Amino acid sequence: MSQTHFYEVNVQWKEGRIGELSSPILEKTIECATPPEFPNGVPNIWSPEHLFVAAINSCYMATYLAIASNFKVELEDFSCRTVAKLEMVDGKYLITQAELFPKIKLKDSNDAEKAQRIADKSKAGCLVTNSMKTEILMTTKIS
Repeated sequence: MSQTHFYEVNVQWKEGRIGELSSPILEKTIECATPPEFPNGVPNIWSPEHLFVAAINSCYMATYLAIASNFKVELEDFSCRTVAKLEMVDGKYLITQAELFPKIKLKDSNDAEKAQRIADKSKAGCLVTNSMKTEILMTTKIS
């Protein structure tokens, strides 16, 4: 399998500050807009900021699940809340920090130490966070 992959996402402006994201290989589209904190922003629609945090969160989950499978650690449940901080730095908006709060429920509580090592490996191996300059913090809860 090749180590180089390409992912295409298109945006089509609809009206005001609202657009629609699509990909030629996906059936579902995602409505997106300027967040309400900014001038002419739109509430209740996914924003680029939400999608940025979603990329972190979903990549961390995918990485964790892959590594847990490789280590033969069986999960009963996995969820993760991620909170990002947007601030003005040198006259530019940046997401300077994101903190992940994974909650991992194991089928076998004897795997707790291994599950924590997997959490740390997943944080270090997440391709999305490795591709950005945002500081990544993590507080893990394992049961």
